[in-house]
Amino acid sequence: MALRVPIGWLKEYVELDRSPEDLAERLTLAGLEVESVTAVGADWDRDKVRVGHVLKVEPHPDADRLCLATVEFGGEAPLIVVTGAPNIVRYVAEGMPAGPLKAPFAMTGAELIDGHAGDGRKLKLKPTQIRGVRSEGMVCSERELGLSDEHEGILLLPEDAPTGTPLVDYLGDHVLEFDIKGGFAHLLSVFGIAREAAALTGQALRREVLQPGGAGAPAVTADPSYVRLEIADPDLCSRYVGLLIEGLKVGPSPFWLRQRLLHAGQRPIDAVVDATNYVMLELGQPLHAFDYGTLRPEKVGGTPLIRVRRAKEGETLHTLDGVERRFDGEMLLITDGGGAIGIAGIMGGAQSEVTAGTTAVLLEAANFEFLNNRRTSQVLKLRTEASDRFGKDLDAELCLTAALRCANLIAELCGGTVRAEHGDLYPAPAARKPIELAPGTIQGLLGVEVPEAEVVRVLESLEFRVEGGAPLRVMPPSHRKDVTLAADVAEEVARIYGYDRMAPTLIEDALPPQRRNRLLDGTERVRDLLAGCGLEEIITYSIVGQADEHKLDPKDGAGAEPFVALINPLDAERAHLRRNLLPGALNAVRDNLRFQSRLALFEVGRVYHPRAGEELPAEPWRMGAVLTGSREERSWATGREGAPFDFYDIKGAAEAVLKGLEIEGIAWERGDDPAYHPGRSAKLLLNGEPLGHLGELHPRVVSAFGLPQQAVCAMELAIEPLLAAWNEDKQMTPISAHPPVYEDLAVIVDAALPAERVQAMIAQTGRPLLREVALFDHYRDDATIGAGKKSLAYALTYQAEDRTLTDKEVAKLRGKIVRRLDTELGAVLRSL
Repeated sequence: MALRVPIGWLKEYVELDRSPEDLAERLTLAGLEVESVTAVGADWDRDKVRVGHVLKVEPHPDADRLCLATVEFGGEAPLIVVTGAPNIVRYVAEGMPAGPLKAPFAMTGAELIDGHAGDGRKLKLKPTQIRGVRSEGMVCSERELGLSDEHEGILLLPEDAPTGTPLVDYLGDHVLEFDIKGGFAHLLSVFGIAREAAALTGQALRREVLQPGGAGAPAVTADPSYVRLEIADPDLCSRYVGLLIEGLKVGPSPFWLRQRLLHAGQRPIDAVVDATNYVMLELGQPLHAFDYGTLRPEKVGGTPLIRVRRAKEGETLHTLDGVERRFDGEMLLITDGGGAIGIAGIMGGAQSEVTAGTTAVLLEAANFEFLNNRRTSQVLKLRTEASDRFGKDLDAELCLTAALRCANLIAELCGGTVRAEHGDLYPAPAARKPIELAPGTIQGLLGVEVPEAEVVRVLESLEFRVEGGAPLRVMPPSHRKDVTLAADVAEEVARIYGYDRMAPTLIEDALPPQRRNRLLDGTERVRDLLAGCGLEEIITYSIVGQADEHKLDPKDGAGAEPFVALINPLDAERAHLRRNLLPGALNAVRDNLRFQSRLALFEVGRVYHPRAGEELPAEPWRMGAVLTGSREERSWATGREGAPFDFYDIKGAAEAVLKGLEIEGIAWERGDDPAYHPGRSAKLLLNGEPLGHLGELHPRVVSAFGLPQQAVCAMELAIEPLLAAWNEDKQMTPISAHPPVYEDLAVIVDAALPAERVQAMIAQTGRPLLREVALFDHYRDDATIGAGKKSLAYALTYQAEDRTLTDKEVAKLRGKIVRRLDTELGAVLRSL
């Protein structure tokens, strides 16, 4: 997830003497990918955009909604500007405030964002006449400065802002934007990044933020007097902290807090909500504030109740975004005595929202099971900053620390007091185990020698506890759940020590023998062959709905094979693994036919079939292809598209693959798959075992997938049997220097006898002198051929490598072929 960290905020916890760009590079090399470094205020001209002091506000002589502001900015004399900002115009009637009124001031010649355009375009300020009064500059809003989209009034600065100071020196900053991948929850905070920066730079980490002060010693109890806490489902909530802040008055946050949140990408709301967001960004622990006055007891007159439990099936809640959400029985809720008041770790409910009239809040800091939280967020399609963090398995030890830090901040901002009695339910703290590092372990894993003192320094700077001796005993901190092995410890040492400090070395041992991956090579060869036929590769989802698979079967799934079902599907309509490639390919064809009329697509991938008595399914490889539309694209020469794809096109693609793999033993039979058009399909067999089907799809299937009523040709063949027969070492047949002999042979056979079988027998009998056999005529006529008979005519090519064949040799071989056809197939020679 993305994380924005202002350098100015980072410096509160660690001293930094590097430039932002150098720091970003060092952090990136240590595994914390910095996607960008943004300079806040880089476009503000130092000489023309300054801190201004509004000395007086006077009415405009010709406009009720405008006023004249006299601004001191450190120049020779104050300037007058015309403004209509409501938070400045108000002082015409109210009079100037008691303290100095400070605001950003841009002089003529400065370039700012056009606050009225809304598209980020810039404008250069010029002296202007506004309703007859000359304006020499502008007091600026947040939008005009590029800080936010706020444009209702100008940005008011604190009273102690130094007049005349370049605004970039007062408000400017650099922001590091990180892309934190994986379950590294300890990095999703400013303090977490500061910890890494301190370790990398050798500077001390200021930990005062983790020891928040307060009046008196806090009393931590599982049964506070102001609320009854209960965790009904401890498997989904390992810890729940609740603190009460009383006597507060909710108002806007101070300037420094609003600006810090804006730089970090958060929109300020009010002091209470801003404090929870601030501590979440600072320490990484999400918090939520409930209006204490809205919390309901379980019984009338009782203590308000907070219960963490699974939702009841169909239970609903209006969340803070104004949406009514419905829950299933596996989602975790925060409830009071009257029902749900929040979705655990994701979003609070509207009923307990903090408002301007709130005088007491119950502050929540909890730890929720990350997989359940992630599932709830996905099912509800509700992703928040809190859910992103809880979904990465947060440290439960952080709850009370973050709650105390936030409670004290709320009390400071809103004038309240924190009840000294702190509620904390923590039924089963997680146990941690030390990791032993035997001498030489680090060097053995990294390949470089790192002094033991440096190893200890690195680990302690990352808050690991190290006990000396042989072996070293390393205790990872509670927030490093990812460190469980000696190799994990070695990786931490390598990150901070610096990969760039490790000298490159060559391997000393002999290279291991290279073993070919025949399956990988074979599937790539199949891809190349299909692409060579002009087909384009697609990759479709292996997770499908049963309905699509049943469209291939006229029985609509009755008696069909079972599917491999997913335990936790993201979508009820995609809850099973595919059994065939065709449904996904046909859906891709349907979607793409909206944009083009001709498609030639193929896919190579796995399908999944359950195995009786086995936990895991069979995962055979298949190749599939779909052709539809014109065989040739529209040409300038013809002005029209060619004939449509048909059976012979898809058959040609299959033959190209078989020929490219040098497969022998292939037989073709009439197709019997109900998904294909009868009479326009074929079944392929390899040494008598079926490989799959190809041909034109049945109109019923075409209609079921929402395709236009035109020829759609497809195939789906098993790959592994083909690769087992792949003759990749076959040598080229030498080209004979002697002339071939051409001859035609026509035989009369039973009408039911496949021509392929006759051709195979001719080729087998005539080897090695018979080089080629091709069927060129198929003829039926009851009057001349006989009832139930057909004539098959083949073109034969004879050729020897070492001599020119004589007529006698050819006649002898021809006689051998005719005799075998007669004996085994009952074929009768027909004269041409």
